[in-house]
Amino acid sequence: MPQNKKESLIYTVLMCFVMVLWMSMYNVALHMGGFSAESVREGWMGFPLAYICALCLDWFVVSGPAKAAAFRFFADRDSSPSRKVIAVSCCMVVPMVIFMSLYGGLEMCIVTGQWRLLPLVWLTNIPKNFVMALPFQLLVAGPVVRTIFRRAFPVGTIV
Repeated sequence: MPQNKKESLIYTVLMCFVMVLWMSMYNVALHMGGFSAESVREGWMGFPLAYICALCLDWFVVSGPAKAAAFRFFADRDSSPSRKVIAVSCCMVVPMVIFMSLYGGLEMCIVTGQWRLLPLVWLTNIPKNFVMALPFQLLVAGPVVRTIFRRAFPVGTIV
């Protein structure tokens, strides 16, 4: 886990990159009927704007309340590191899925011009994204990013 604001920013940049890249590919594949070279291309083309949006949401909107909720309801400062990681990860995924599902719905409405479908698309995207994002975060992205982060930046090297 990051130990200070600078570490937290670097960690957030890395984690958002991995999560948004995977979830972009996943969502495009869902809407195109499966993974293909075309779905990967479309996912990659939409990635930069989604990444910037997710990074801003994570850093300025979601992170503070999610960490507060995690340490109020699910873990305390003396909990084991794994309990803290799981609590914060779960509390981050829920609002990020809600916000980024709205982003995906808005993106679809811009492309198709069917604005009346926004509430339906948004609400149907939330469970589809949640069932992918939470396991991916807990089992793949979290462990990989934490390992890369700590190998690149051992504890105490970023002050």
